[in-house]
Amino acid sequence: MDFFAFVKPKNELENSAEKQQNVPFVPEAMWVKCPKCNALLLTTDMEENLHVCTHCNHHFRMSAKQRIALLADKETFREHDADLTSSNLLDFPGYDEKLEKAGKKANESVRCGECKIDGVRSVLCVMDADFMMGSMGTVTGEKITRAFEYATDNGLPIVVCTVSGGARMQEGILSLMQMAKTSGAVKRHSDAGLLYITVLTDPTTGGVTASFAMEGDIILAEPNALVAFAGPRVIEQTMRQKLPKDFQTSEFVLQKGFIDAVVSRVALKSTISKLLKMHGYGEE
Repeated sequence: MDFFAFVKPKNELENSAEKQQNVPFVPEAMWVKCPKCNALLLTTDMEENLHVCTHCNHHFRMSAKQRIALLADKETFREHDADLTSSNLLDFPGYDEKLEKAGKKANESVRCGECKIDGVRSVLCVMDADFMMGSMGTVTGEKITRAFEYATDNGLPIVVCTVSGGARMQEGILSLMQMAKTSGAVKRHSDAGLLYITVLTDPTTGGVTASFAMEGDIILAEPNALVAFAGPRVIEQTMRQKLPKDFQTSEFVLQKGFIDAVVSRVALKSTISKLLKMHGYGEE
């Protein structure tokens, strides 16, 4: 009787593990996926392009440190009030843990100080999305108010870069009071005849939009930034109507006359510099 030897057919999928061992490992940190066009970008290329997608011009969010490096002349930024940090004033449940977690990424939701912008002595405030999405608490309002007071006392222009999810609910009415507090400081700076430039970045919403973000003498915005008080989903649910395309983007807000210009990040520093010098700052 003859016996037949059955040989299992070759399956290329079974050898995939062996093949994968020969594929070089590429760390995820080397690549960034653009949320707008889905293109894979080399991290180094994106950083060299000021965190802007080289395919579709999408502006990625920047940390306060990165934006200060973008706008301030090298080694001229001197931070003020860096020791001011948020605390759980109302004993809000879980707030201490959130502050501790946020503190590992950034010191506070805004950094303020004096610097030179293309040689022009200025005050610069930069909000930071890495700290609780740039939400405005009592310390945020205090630091921005002090920055305006310093600018007023020293006759300096001020540039404020905003990014915020709004007032910080864990601090209740104390957070909302910062809207009036910062607005008062802006008014005193304006009464002194000094220039205030706002740069709206993605996203600028809530109580920040309803106060100092929209009170600049000149209001600039980065491309396609969300600029709003209430978010589009909240408005749609309240009005029960479909909102227009690109509603609340910086381009839409510009069309409606609420801001003065949409400026690409590549041209942001030079634009601010021209505005400062146009208004007589930096002249000997």
